[in-house]
Amino acid sequence: MSATAVSERRSKQVNGSLLTVLVAFLANLLIAIAKSVAAAITSSASMLAEAAHSWADAGNEIFLLIADRRSDRGPDSRHPMGFGREAYVWSMFAAFGLFTAGAVVSIWHGVHQLIEPEEATNYLVAYIVLAIAFVLEGISFIQAMTQSRRLAATQDRSVPSYVANTSNPTLRAVFAEDAAALIGITIAVIGIALHQITGSVVPDAIGSILVGVLLAVVAVFLIDRNRRFLVGEVVRPEVRQHVLRELLARPEIDRITYLHLEFVGPARLYLVASVDMAGDDVEHNVAVRLRQVERELEEQENIEEAVLTLATPDEASLTP
Repeated sequence: MSATAVSERRSKQVNGSLLTVLVAFLANLLIAIAKSVAAAITSSASMLAEAAHSWADAGNEIFLLIADRRSDRGPDSRHPMGFGREAYVWSMFAAFGLFTAGAVVSIWHGVHQLIEPEEATNYLVAYIVLAIAFVLEGISFIQAMTQSRRLAATQDRSVPSYVANTSNPTLRAVFAEDAAALIGITIAVIGIALHQITGSVVPDAIGSILVGVLLAVVAVFLIDRNRRFLVGEVVRPEVRQHVLRELLARPEIDRITYLHLEFVGPARLYLVASVDMAGDDVEHNVAVRLRQVERELEEQENIEEAVLTLATPDEASLTP
């Protein structure tokens, strides 16, 4: 595959995710600053938890930007299948950051507030900041939702199913973190309001703990998904069947006895197949035709590398 073809393919795949991450980063940075100031003014446990949440999210977006950047490099002599899996490594770092900087801090502060209560003040400041944060997080979430809905439609899947199973870790991370942020803000508002109404710090402290638990659940989910792609995630059965039909539709291929498809990066596949070439040509010509089919497959948008071998007559044929 030519360097130009590789570059064009990479650009098409990452532009949408890059915009989504940049929108999320700017939103979270502004929100983190505002929440930190509000937490200092109000002494609210829930507000401090939300500040930790937003700082963790903003830091995570940096990891996700690095993930997009480093995974966008093409193959070289030492990395024949490119650097796609770097996306999962850096996204894993982001998920760990969400757990430690967000979940642990929020839970710890909530527990500390229960042990050593501190009365909150300036409730109006908290409500205003959380309302602004909800709007900004909503804008970021809409961007992630728009991209997810568009991509899910191309595969005839629901948005939750697509986000949970997509090979794009940056989109999944932004979508999950923005959804968690909107839920977290709602929890914080309820906790602060109950603190104001009852005069007890308990609801506020519990709100902080709940935000921490929410972040922990999201972090564990993201860590697990990245782990699966790092160790080798095969495509869904319907995708495998589609590729099988596409291969059998080629005039050069009579039948297929083995097919393996594995993700080696966001929307990048490693394809291995045993095929029976059409006709009864001499060995040299068959080898040339086989390599030609491999090159044509690698020109396709999502095939990082294709390896074809010849099937033996006694092997059973695969059917779509």
